[in-house]
Amino acid sequence: MNENLFASFITPTLMGLPIVILIIAFPNILFPSPNRLINNRLISFQQWLIQLVLKQMMTMHNLKGRTWSLMLISLIMFIGSTNLLGLLPHSFTPTTQLSMNLGMAIPLWAGAVITGFRHKTKASLAHFLPQGTPIPLIPMLVIIETISLFIQPMALAVRLTANITAGHLLMHLIGGATLVLTSISTPTAMITFIILVLLTILEFAVALIQAYVFTLLVSLYLHDNT
Repeated sequence: MNENLFASFITPTLMGLPIVILIIAFPNILFPSPNRLINNRLISFQQWLIQLVLKQMMTMHNLKGRTWSLMLISLIMFIGSTNLLGLLPHSFTPTTQLSMNLGMAIPLWAGAVITGFRHKTKASLAHFLPQGTPIPLIPMLVIIETISLFIQPMALAVRLTANITAGHLLMHLIGGATLVLTSISTPTAMITFIILVLLTILEFAVALIQAYVFTLLVSLYLHDNT
């Protein structure tokens, strides 16, 4: 119980060198490229699930927005697999690092916004000033809309970081309490263990939901700018 509560969020190193790049690249192994005429059940299920999610996200997009389909499906697969692997014992979850989530959110948001200013300049500028705004409020509304635009990538990154970090901390606390209560009160320890199991199941769902929410919001930003 002397372990630091935030020890699992420290970037792991090997011989003094950070190995986070290897950890980020590891989920690619879980999605092999099909090279057979008839695939096995696992690859067939993966392809069916990918097509289902892709169809749902791309329905609202036009032809220009659908060119981002590979980017978006790769994003949701990466975040989802990384979150799930982070639930394994003694593992490191890259999505608990705000810097990494900002590194994903800012380029995607910037790409969507630049696309909008390039192809829909008038419509993009019109978002800064709602129709029918009184003249005295125009400067204030332009400032507010500009701030809200630049907050979007921060909101994406902070939402993902906070949800994954909070779940891991809660699991750590309840797991530690279960170990302590084992030698004090066995019935109470059993109750906390059941709560821990239910929380773990919930965290599996949260890991997938947060990946979907992150990708869906990027898709909505893209839809507003194409």
